[in-house]
Amino acid sequence: MVLSDRSIKEELAADRIVIDPLHERDIQPASVDLHLDKGILVFNNSSEPYIDVRKDLTDLTERQEIPEDKPFILHPGEFVLGSTMEHIELPNDIVARLEGKSSLGRIGLVIHSTAGYIDPGWKGNLTLELTNVARLPITLYFGMRIGQISFQRMTTEVDRPYGSSELGSRYQGQSDPTTSRLHIDFDERRAGQDG
Repeated sequence: MVLSDRSIKEELAADRIVIDPLHERDIQPASVDLHLDKGILVFNNSSEPYIDVRKDLTDLTERQEIPEDKPFILHPGEFVLGSTMEHIELPNDIVARLEGKSSLGRIGLVIHSTAGYIDPGWKGNLTLELTNVARLPITLYFGMRIGQISFQRMTTEVDRPYGSSELGSRYQGQSDPTTSRLHIDFDERRAGQDG
């Protein structure tokens, strides 16, 4: 069941859903608008011959900041990581979906490739996978509305929410755009073989 604006407000008032900062005007009929933060991770395409999913990718990106008075220019075919201004927290019986804004989709901006699902128990800012599929550059401004989050109530609370120690949740508590931590799968597999 998708939460309506009334239900979203009730969950916010009860501190079960946390969105900080939050302006009343951002609450839509069945979602809440989210805004683009300053930090952008740009891939250094010339530093590695390919992306090796077994390696830590931190050195493959360079952090840039969007100035308050000038845009970041996202060129056609370019892929960068951004972040929401908002810190989000979910209770153990609500999942959320991140979606783009229609107005941005109509100019060719994609805000997530696959990471649109937010597990119950999540705490942190959301990393955005920003891609320009248009033929012209797109301007991105600090603080602009970049997407929307909707919420669904689950049948029961989960037994192991995101962030539980046994799950090994990799992105809990992130506050900036965060590169893939897929390499941890391979590190853990190697450690299991060595032990």
